Amino acid sequence: MGIFDEMAKYGHEQVIFCQNRATGLKSIIAIHDTTAGPALGGCRMRPYENEEEMLFDVLRLSRGMTYKCAIADVDNGGGKCVIWGDPATDKTPELFRALGRFVDGLGGRFYTGTDVGTYPNDFVQAKRETPYIVGVPVEYGGSGDSSVPTAHGVMQGIRASAMELWGNTNLKGKIFAVQGLGKVGSKVVKSLADEGAILVVTDVVPSNIEQVIEIAPEAAIVRPETIFEVQCDMFIPCALGAVLNDHTIPKLKSKAIVGSANNQLLDEEKHGRMLKDLGILYAPDYLVNAGGLIQVADELLGANHDRVIAKTTSIYDILLQVYQIAKERDIPTSLAANQLVEDRLKLIAEVKQIRGSVRQGA
Repeated sequence: MGIFDEMAKYGHEQVIFCQNRATGLKSIIAIHDTTAGPALGGCRMRPYENEEEMLFDVLRLSRGMTYKCAIADVDNGGGKCVIWGDPATDKTPELFRALGRFVDGLGGRFYTGTDVGTYPNDFVQAKRETPYIVGVPVEYGGSGDSSVPTAHGVMQGIRASAMELWGNTNLKGKIFAVQGLGKVGSKVVKSLADEGAILVVTDVVPSNIEQVIEIAPEAAIVRPETIFEVQCDMFIPCALGAVLNDHTIPKLKSKAIVGSANNQLLDEEKHGRMLKDLGILYAPDYLVNAGGLIQVADELLGANHDRVIAKTTSIYDILLQVYQIAKERDIPTSLAANQLVEDRLKLIAEVKQIRGSVRQGA
């Protein structure tokens, strides 16, 4: 893989490879775009197959964070961190302290916190080495569980999509196929169950299924490979990315897709157009799942829960705006969201060219 070619393809500013032999840390930090402010993005830990898969993941995820920050209107750019390792067996406090040292070396260009495979307490250790950490537990100065506003944002996306499809936000009796029952997916299931929705769910982790059965005992459980074929009103992907591709899209029997997973479209333009051609309404993931980002970005201002929920609630109106742009321009919703973001970033860049002056007293 030509690393500079890949950086040019996605428009990245900086990619940092980090290794510490003593702790076993192997990590990549990618900074995509800092037009709006310092890069912000979580840290994912996975047992990657190889360096190429690891690099591909961090480049896509960091670019997605730029778009997420811009569409959510926070003063940050996009970045991401990935760690090569099994979160069940390879985590140690020292590994995250080593990561903290590398993050600190960037001098505030990049802030990070939890993502898939990592948790707030992991970053309590990293915060011992750097102040550029967000999303730690409340008792350590953080703003709490970021999956709460993330799930709230997904529900706002579901309601906006219901309004677009049916002219109302009543979810009672509608069928939702939920893929992934972790930190966010389980909360979305609870909210949907409370609103009288019919649920079909799946996960590769048995304990997650057991937890959801307690929350929504009437939910139907299906095998992970069959969730795409469920006849439903909305498909809710809350697991990993690239789940919408040449293989899965033809199987879909849903009217809309609204979920928290990052980078759901394997190829943003190609698969966005495939969904459009099939008449499936797609809610761009980086908007729908922006609630967690809004919360951790808010920590940099001084955490305020009410402010976070108010800003996350606006996902409803922004998504309806995206749907309107897509209809007016006859383009996929994924490209409509991108155009909204790119227009906003151009305006921010123009505004930042203004140089203020210090007034001298008479």
